[in-house]
Amino acid sequence: MADAVLCEVNDGLATITINRPDAMNAMNTATKVALRDALMSAAADPAVRAVLLTAAGGRAFCVGQDLKEHVAKLAEAREAGGGNALSTVREHYNPIVRAITGMPKPVVAGINGVAAGAGFGFALACDYRVAADTASFNTSFAGVALTADSGVSWTLPRLIGQSRAADLLLFPRSISASDAHDLGIVNKLVPSADLATEAGAVARALADGPTVAYAALKESLAYGAGHTLGEALEKEDELQTRAGASQDHAIAVQAFLDKERPKYLGQ
Repeated sequence: MADAVLCEVNDGLATITINRPDAMNAMNTATKVALRDALMSAAADPAVRAVLLTAAGGRAFCVGQDLKEHVAKLAEAREAGGGNALSTVREHYNPIVRAITGMPKPVVAGINGVAAGAGFGFALACDYRVAADTASFNTSFAGVALTADSGVSWTLPRLIGQSRAADLLLFPRSISASDAHDLGIVNKLVPSADLATEAGAVARALADGPTVAYAALKESLAYGAGHTLGEALEKEDELQTRAGASQDHAIAVQAFLDKERPKYLGQ
């Protein structure tokens, strides 16, 4: 049996691939655990300077929860007279999203097909989204009488506004990659045949970039989303001091003076 999640580290870039193409990369427990652990490992690995999160096959990035497994867990909970069949949100989905958003290095989503439910949430949690022109997006939750999880209630309105987010959540439907790009959900739209190359190039550029500065930018954006301007200015001062003390800043300044392209160390 193939591994549910594949992970390869090459010269600072970790490529993490959800690998259940026959199930449209749906999240059963084994896949959730493997994805969570792969992301946490990449976050903790000092050799990793950027992450590309993508999926196998051409049909789906991730359609969210494996509903066949979910139905079985609901039945088990009923037979046991209690229990929480959705404890997976706390045990798996939340740690996955925290690993993506909290790691001090950029994460690129290479979206090859349908991104729905939790799969949509994982894509939204990434710092940059490259989508094939054949991809599509669907919140899905209300369609199975559930509410948002995987951070969608936080990420989606910050990308497209409260009103549009409410529309997509209350009336779940498939939206095209082109529409998602127009809404600001997708950063870069590419032909399906070029997705691996284009997403890989974006991730490679980030892996070769100033890692300390990228970490500070992620922290600054997350902080600014929930604080006042005055507080954000104080945070910028703190983070700029950190970035300014990095080796990469010294390298960048010297390269500018020498009229050369900087070769960053990620430190």
